[in-house]
Amino acid sequence: MNTRDVIARTLRVRNKHEPGVFGRLATTMGELGATIGNISTIGITAQYTERDIEIQVRDTEHLQRVLDALATLHDSTVLEVRDEVLEVHRAGKIRMVSRYPVQSLTELRKVYTPGVAEVCLMIRDDPSLAHLYTGIGQTVAIVTDGTAILGLGKIGSVAGMPVMEGKAALLQQLAGCSGVPILLDTTDPDEIVQAVRSIAPGFGAIQLEDIAAPACFEIEERLRESLEMPVFHDDQQGTAAVTLAAVINACRLAGRDIQAVQIGGIGLGAAGLSVAALLHDYTGRPVLGADINPDALHRHAERGNIPSTLEEVMARSDVVIATTGVKGLIAPHMVRPGQVILALSNPDPEITPQAAQAAGAAYAADGTSVNNVLGFPGILRGALETRARRYTPSMFVAAGLAIAEMAGDGDLVPSPLDRRAHLAVTLAVARAAVEAGVARVVPDTEMLAATFFGR
Repeated sequence: MNTRDVIARTLRVRNKHEPGVFGRLATTMGELGATIGNISTIGITAQYTERDIEIQVRDTEHLQRVLDALATLHDSTVLEVRDEVLEVHRAGKIRMVSRYPVQSLTELRKVYTPGVAEVCLMIRDDPSLAHLYTGIGQTVAIVTDGTAILGLGKIGSVAGMPVMEGKAALLQQLAGCSGVPILLDTTDPDEIVQAVRSIAPGFGAIQLEDIAAPACFEIEERLRESLEMPVFHDDQQGTAAVTLAAVINACRLAGRDIQAVQIGGIGLGAAGLSVAALLHDYTGRPVLGADINPDALHRHAERGNIPSTLEEVMARSDVVIATTGVKGLIAPHMVRPGQVILALSNPDPEITPQAAQAAGAAYAADGTSVNNVLGFPGILRGALETRARRYTPSMFVAAGLAIAEMAGDGDLVPSPLDRRAHLAVTLAVARAAVEAGVARVVPDTEMLAATFFGR
């Protein structure tokens, strides 16, 4: 969901032990438009039950209306209102910790001086040893200029830090890599490129994050050309890999052959343009693409795809992928029977799955299922394990295929917290790097699989 439109709170509520009391409480919240999430029982006595109830509301005014209504219930009392999101973020979600405790002078001499000098000289004589004897080979720079943070837009890099910390936390939990947020106080592409080049020696890979189009295209391209290391923009290639998986499985669920369908994209920003490019790479067939920006249509054509209009995409495409951010852009009468519709804008899709299916779509989904966290941990770990010189389209295709294969029979994609899926992506990306000839190291995949969760 878009953080502009939803806030979450936890209410600790005491209810009397009488039939219908909790039902009235829940009904009151529901009638006011509050969404109830997890409910946890905290304590039970002979007279009362205390529960923690998670709710989502639109804003603080909406929350107050809910609380005022609950205050009128004589058999329920709100004891506390907690913002657990802020509690999770207090003091940040990540920190750097030592892998080896230093509890004696002997350990100090090994970790620091004088023992460290020998390691420094070894790396001076053979820089490749830095990947063995330092954390560089498992560390990713997560770089943002704060111009396209989630659905919030240009709010600045410092305001985007909670997102960068979240990426780093997930990267560690799901793929065992260290992510370091890099906040840039500039939006100038030249300065961004120079800054990343300057810090690159301390990292094994660069993940560009939440940088707005069109600058993101230039920045990523220039860094890929000038750095001999993996560089990718999660809003582009990460989104594209996960969307490829969604398209493959949506076609499977709709009984369509992805290699035989016409695919169309509506919206050719950072995500839409890259999704179309990767689908073209995978199928070998040009993708129709619509956008109100002529420059976006030009970039789409440069990638071998076909500039179109919204009406043409809807009329000619068997599979439609929308990433415009425009609520309700696709009217039900535009949907053709048998189409696959993936309206991926959050929080409000271009058309709801229910409306699309009622209009005749064979399969429809929105953006709640297509989460980048399914892709970037394994995409990064696979590149780091091979010390890849760069990413290739085949590595992102491999990631998408691995994600698709890990989905259950009736599912579009697997759970983003399924660590087996992240291992599958890691192994697939590593194999693709070797096959593409960009790997410096051929990893022992059996050993990698065996140690994946313990790194």
